[in-house]
Amino acid sequence: MIELGSMDVFEYIQDDLNSEPRHNCESLAKAINDVSRELEFDSFRIMQLLLENKPIDALHTHSYGFHTSNGREIINAIQNKYYEYESAS
Repeated sequence: MIELGSMDVFEYIQDDLNSEPRHNCESLAKAINDVSRELEFDSFRIMQLLLENKPIDALHTHSYGFHTSNGREIINAIQNKYYEYESAS
């Protein structure tokens, strides 16, 4: 499974989303990779869920355009891990 680096996250936000990162990309990459390993799922798609709200059918993250409980749980897990990494640095 390919893991994301901080530059991958930074470039995705900057180039694909045409935005400036407002969060620590290193902590964000670590959090995304952690959740990706736990779910045994592609880290890039997990990042897209978080940053773009892009549905992942295989993980049942959305229903009728809204987050399912599983989608909210995944996003909350990434956010919690992000804040853990931020508080440790």
